[in-house]
Amino acid sequence: MKPDAELLKRITVDDRICSGKPVVRGMRITVQTVLEFLMAGTSEAEVLKQYPMLEAADLEACRQFALSLTGNSFTLKDIAA
Repeated sequence: MKPDAELLKRITVDDRICSGKPVVRGMRITVQTVLEFLMAGTSEAEVLKQYPMLEAADLEACRQFALSLTGNSFTLKDIAA
């Protein structure tokens, strides 16, 4: 499944907002916060109720953002202990 480029536009990164963490549409709601609620079993309806400024598409954008990260390659390096 390829991430939806239009949905990903809802996720922004600005070092002046939430210390540069990815957030939803420039608001101070991090992708991490949304995903933590969803992964803990909170329903989409409840997340939207708790954060009325969010839209259903924002929740999907957070999922898509996480999916897009898994497509990256990572290299682990040993460091001195």
